[in-house]
Amino acid sequence: MNFTKILTPLAIIVFTVGAWQAFQWAGIALAVGGVVMWVLLHFTRMVTILKKAANRPIGHVASAVMLNAKLKKGVSLMHVIAMTRSLGQLLTEKDVQPEVYTWTDTSKSVVTCTFIGGKLSEWTLVRPQVSPEEPNL
Repeated sequence: MNFTKILTPLAIIVFTVGAWQAFQWAGIALAVGGVVMWVLLHFTRMVTILKKAANRPIGHVASAVMLNAKLKKGVSLMHVIAMTRSLGQLLTEKDVQPEVYTWTDTSKSVVTCTFIGGKLSEWTLVRPQVSPEEPNL
């Protein structure tokens, strides 16, 4: 169960009631101002992340191996987009759960991430096979 969906509104209500008890209508104005500022901070962060990702090719990452090492179960899709600075290539149909995205680097290594409800549930790294004829650099 996602407790942030319950705790966030509850914290806002407790904050507002406490502000009312302490400062009456001025406290309500303070609480509303604080909540609006919090929402604007999150919105600004999201827009900044998406602006950076818009300037990169879809599904491309600098290093798939490093992305694989940095991923943690339960992080949001927005967090992964911020790490890769690129939108992932969607493999499933739009708005169908689970959502599966891939990121590929220049060496053709691929990280495939599965998101359920916007949270990372699992991921895999696939590296291309190196043939013995190719020299190792």
